[in-house]
Amino acid sequence: MNKNDHDLAVKVHSAMYHQCKRRGYAAPVDVLMDLGALSKENYEAWRFGRVSYLERVCTMNLRKLSFIMHQIRVYARKMDLKPSFNYYKQWGVKKKGGQGHKPVIPLRFSKSGEPDIERWYATHFVDSKQIAKLKEAAKELPENIEDGL
Repeated sequence: MNKNDHDLAVKVHSAMYHQCKRRGYAAPVDVLMDLGALSKENYEAWRFGRVSYLERVCTMNLRKLSFIMHQIRVYARKMDLKPSFNYYKQWGVKKKGGQGHKPVIPLRFSKSGEPDIERWYATHFVDSKQIAKLKEAAKELPENIEDGL
C-alpha cells in the first residue's frame, strides 16, 4: 500500500470510528462526505434526483472510491460491525393527485449500476454495543437536566 492509500485508509477508519461513536452506525455516503469526496450540496442534489448517480458528483476517481469502499468493509469486519442494507429512495417525490402512496424512486450510486457495488454503497454498519450505550445515555438525560435546575 502506498503512502497516499495508507493515509486515505487512516482517514476512512477515523470517519467510521467517529460516526459509530456519535450515533452507533456508519454509512458510506457519510464517510465520503467526511473525507471531502462528496459535498453536502451534491449529496442533496443526488437525493432529490437531480444527479443520475452518486459517483458522478464525487471528487475522487473510481479507483479511490473503490478503495474507500473496501476500507469501510475492512474496518467493519475488524470492529465486528453488523451490515445493515438501507434502501435509498429519492426525496421530494409528490403524490399523484394527492391520493394513495408516493411513488418510490430508487437511487443509483454507481455508473455501472452493478448490484454488488450498489449494495455496498447502501449498506450501513451498525455498532450494537454503542447503540445500547447511546440509548442508556438518552434515558439518563432528562434526570441530568432536572438535577441541573
